[in-house]
Amino acid sequence: MDYQVVYSGRKTLSLCVKDCKVIVKAPYGTKNVKIESLVLSHEKWILKHIEKQKKKCERFGNVTDKRAEELRALAKEVLPQKTAYYANIMGLRYNRITITSAKKRFGSCSSKGNLNFSYLLMLYPDEAIDYVVVHELAHLIEMNHSKNFYKIVENILPDYKERKKLLEK
Repeated sequence: MDYQVVYSGRKTLSLCVKDCKVIVKAPYGTKNVKIESLVLSHEKWILKHIEKQKKKCERFGNVTDKRAEELRALAKEVLPQKTAYYANIMGLRYNRITITSAKKRFGSCSSKGNLNFSYLLMLYPDEAIDYVVVHELAHLIEMNHSKNFYKIVENILPDYKERKKLLEK
C-alpha cells in the first residue's frame, strides 16, 4: 500500500486519508519498520476510508481544499441574495443563513427560522440552487413534505420537479 510520511517534531504516530491518499505523520527519527507496521495494522480502516472518499469524489468531483474555499466564498455571496429575493416574493422572514460543508443535505431549515445551505450547491446550475432555496423557505410555512408543502414550492417554481432532478445528476 502506498503512503506518504510527513516527519515533524510530534511525539506520536498518526494516520489519515486525505484526497484518497494515505498520510502517516511521524516524529523525526521514527524507523520505517514501525511506520509500515502501523499502516499494515490499519489496512481495513484505510481501505474503508479510501472507498468513502472515492464515492464522494464520484459524486462531487475531487473538491480540493482550495476549491472548497472558492465554493464557500461563492455560496456566501450567492445564497443570501437568492434567499432574500425568494423570501420577498413569498412574503417570508428568516433568521440567519449558515453555509455548511454538508455532503448529504443541500439545505435545511430549523424551527427557529435558521437556514443552512451546503457550499456544494455551487456545483449545480442556478435552477437547482433556486429550487433548494425555495424548498427551505417553504419549510418556514410547512415544516414537513406534505402536499401543501409542495404546493407552496410549486406556486413559486412550477417546474420544481425538473429542477429537483438536476440535483440527482
